[in-house]
Amino acid sequence: MARLPTHRPADPPQGEVPDQPSGGPVRAAVILPWEPQGRDVAGADQPRAAEARLAEAVGLTASIGLVVVHTAILPLRVRRPSTLLGEGHVASQAQAIGEHRITLAIIDAALTPVQQRNLERAWGCKVIDRTGLILDIFGERAATREGTLQVELAHLEYQRSRLVRSWTHLERQRGGFGFLGGPGETQIEADRRLIDDRLVKIRKELEKVRRTRGLHRSARQRVPFPVIALVGYTNAGKSTLFNTLTGAEVTARDQLFATLDPTMRGLRLPSGRRVILSDTVGFISELPHELVEAFRATLEEVSEADVILHVRDAAHPETAAQRSDVIKVLDDMVADGTLDEGWPRRTIEVLNKADLLGGVAEVPLRPGAVAVSAISGEGLDTLKAAIDRRIAEGMELAQYDIPPQDGARLAWLYQHGEVLERADDEDAVHVTVRLLPADRARFERQG
Repeated sequence: MARLPTHRPADPPQGEVPDQPSGGPVRAAVILPWEPQGRDVAGADQPRAAEARLAEAVGLTASIGLVVVHTAILPLRVRRPSTLLGEGHVASQAQAIGEHRITLAIIDAALTPVQQRNLERAWGCKVIDRTGLILDIFGERAATREGTLQVELAHLEYQRSRLVRSWTHLERQRGGFGFLGGPGETQIEADRRLIDDRLVKIRKELEKVRRTRGLHRSARQRVPFPVIALVGYTNAGKSTLFNTLTGAEVTARDQLFATLDPTMRGLRLPSGRRVILSDTVGFISELPHELVEAFRATLEEVSEADVILHVRDAAHPETAAQRSDVIKVLDDMVADGTLDEGWPRRTIEVLNKADLLGGVAEVPLRPGAVAVSAISGEGLDTLKAAIDRRIAEGMELAQYDIPPQDGARLAWLYQHGEVLERADDEDAVHVTVRLLPADRARFERQG
């Protein structure tokens, strides 16, 4: 997979993109095109303050070791097809890039291949857009085989549309066989064909991985334990909450996209019920479409969940906008059939990082929401009780008469359900129990 440059090159000739650098850290610029009415260039439903959006982009850039030496918020009156930015902005940023000896410019917006190429020519440095940056972060963080394949798939799909570049080798033609006619295969055609071949192989490998995950999911359903999926904006504290609840040691850092691969652990609730807790990839505004598609298998954990914990950073100044971004992704999953429309009914909003606001009592809550601090542990008992209640709401009440000698079936009910009443006599053990619909069906089939 192509990587971002890690060193500064010698000054390139005018109009050419520099080669891979040879020494020192990468000096980067982060540039945010911003429409005056306060909506970003993607027209997000929940507009952010420009400064907050820029700070997020700087955080993304710094999370992979790039040194940000220049930032700019550029009011955008008209989106120019050639460069996105106006001529004055292109010229002013070219001067700043030269003065700061910048080798990589990150545009916090979506660029077309033509816009990217023209900005590289104008500025004499490498230019990537928001999608390219997030893809690179995901490529660096993915750890499992599935995660690696998903990132490579997304990266190749993104690169395939960007082969029309200013690199001279793409303009050369390979010699064709004369008797076939035609000018021969150009390098760009060969590159695209190689990418297509690799895409086919990756999709086949991913299908095998997904089948394996499906088998694992089927095994859980045969147990089965309720699945609790954590979702939320990146860096909302999902992994810290996951670790605190389960005693696991999932990577948890104050860093965007620290978790990319799904992780699962068991958890026992106050009722004694055992559940499986699943930590998933963090969402972000304008999550690249390529990654939404590529990470479909990872997001399937959300679609299979009995309860969804939407973890929010209660102390973040843009927490409301982040909430909207997560909901938009989940709604998009409904639109493409990945998630059912009833997901809000099984969702608990968890406002994390209450310690930064003075404690859970200081956090304003929506009805049904829970405030916690994954760091201090405050509010976690309330959260566990809320999960218990939400699972119980989806359970069905049933009554059974179990022969006294059938201890195995009685033990199964205690393990998989919530026994509310029990009366023993000589002929039978009469139990009233709450069960998940799948558990009830399984128990009655066995009977």
